[in-house]
Amino acid sequence: MLKIGPHPLKKTEQMKNEKLISVDEFCTSHAIEFSFMRNLEDFGLIEIVVQKDAHYISESQLGKLEHILRLNQDLDINLEGIDAIDNLLQQVKSLQKEISRLRSRLCLYEDI
Repeated sequence: MLKIGPHPLKKTEQMKNEKLISVDEFCTSHAIEFSFMRNLEDFGLIEIVVQKDAHYISESQLGKLEHILRLNQDLDINLEGIDAIDNLLQQVKSLQKEISRLRSRLCLYEDI
């Protein structure tokens, strides 16, 4: 079971009210090296919070992190590929929001 730590000092305002999980325990439970997590942070795929020499990730990042692990371990996709996939998924989500917004506007004009 992953240890959820206290709310250490946060890097961002967004993480202020989130539960944090020890990176060391996450790595142990998923049989991955800490260096992999550091590389994910270097690519901007996750954010690691440091307090008193302990490293944490926010609970909200778990879904994305486990998706990244599946891409890497099950499909053997390297970090550059995962970064490209993440960027494309973000673009798709943005385009879906834009389509939804435009459909709403179109509905307004169709009712006239």
